[in-house]
Amino acid sequence: MKYITLGKTGITVPQNGFGALPIQRISLEGSVKLLRMAYDGGMRFFDTARAYSDSEMKVGEAFGTGYVKREDIVIATKTPAKTPEDFRKDLDCSLMNLKTDHVDIYQFHLMNTCWKPGDGSGMYECMLEAKKQGKILHIGGTAHKISVARELAECGLYETIQYPISYLADEKELELIRMCNEKNIGVICMKGLAGGLITNAKAAMAFISQFDGAVPIWGVQREEELRQWLAFMEDTPEMDDEMRAFIEKEKTELSGEFCRGCGYCMPCTVDIEIAQCNRMSLMLRRAPAGNWLSEYWQQEMAKVEKCIHCGACIPKCPYGLNIPELLAKNLEDYKKVLAGERDVF
Repeated sequence: MKYITLGKTGITVPQNGFGALPIQRISLEGSVKLLRMAYDGGMRFFDTARAYSDSEMKVGEAFGTGYVKREDIVIATKTPAKTPEDFRKDLDCSLMNLKTDHVDIYQFHLMNTCWKPGDGSGMYECMLEAKKQGKILHIGGTAHKISVARELAECGLYETIQYPISYLADEKELELIRMCNEKNIGVICMKGLAGGLITNAKAAMAFISQFDGAVPIWGVQREEELRQWLAFMEDTPEMDDEMRAFIEKEKTELSGEFCRGCGYCMPCTVDIEIAQCNRMSLMLRRAPAGNWLSEYWQQEMAKVEKCIHCGACIPKCPYGLNIPELLAKNLEDYKKVLAGERDVF
């Protein structure tokens, strides 16, 4: 089992972390069972957020009721606040939900601005205040834009940075990890499966295991998924020539602009399920076709024709995608598959 120290925080945990976004989709009982199964299997890092509906409350129910000693787990959560007033409300709410008196790593969520002391917002000062009060132990930030993530690293004010890292990462994104290692900043890697586009968990694990100071958080919703990640903690896949060749093939197939399924473009003004419809062509190639050719998804894809090109989704996309244009391309592919004119499997 590989242990990772998250930079200057000094926090050392087994490499695999638990991403608690998906548990908002399952019952309280199922979530508690899953979280405790992760702990019993060796996971110690648990990442959630105020924005993940009831995820924090489920983490609190699993671990804030005496099942574990508080010092035996690391809890990271996030605030989407843009004002000091909302920041303080969020933090107090998180502490209540998590049934704890402190958060190990408190992160600004989906940052478009690198908050700094004296910038007039008062946001970074809120972090310092909360740290002085003992409500948080370490200051972190999450970003989907590489330019923002680099600024977080360069300014030296953040102890951890959470960013999407998978084997589809480009050189600029890998350089971010190297920069963080040099500056002693912990890296929390989200979206290690690229929002579902990556289906080879073994390759995903082997890739991220190459990097020091990086803890991947795997979004877990089902026991069979969790068992796989727990097994990798004991028998971690390693990069070899065969694995490198496979990853290079994958990167070639998925090169260019594609949707990661983060969902920040939502909601759509005409109710299009953008996060899935916008990558339908890829999903048809990489997942059982029957799941995506069902009557339900045919109806959802038909909504793409109702796109009014209002442009509301475009500035919300962290990756700068031309969403209406990409939706139209995916719809065209989808229609051809339904008509039997194209085999994408």
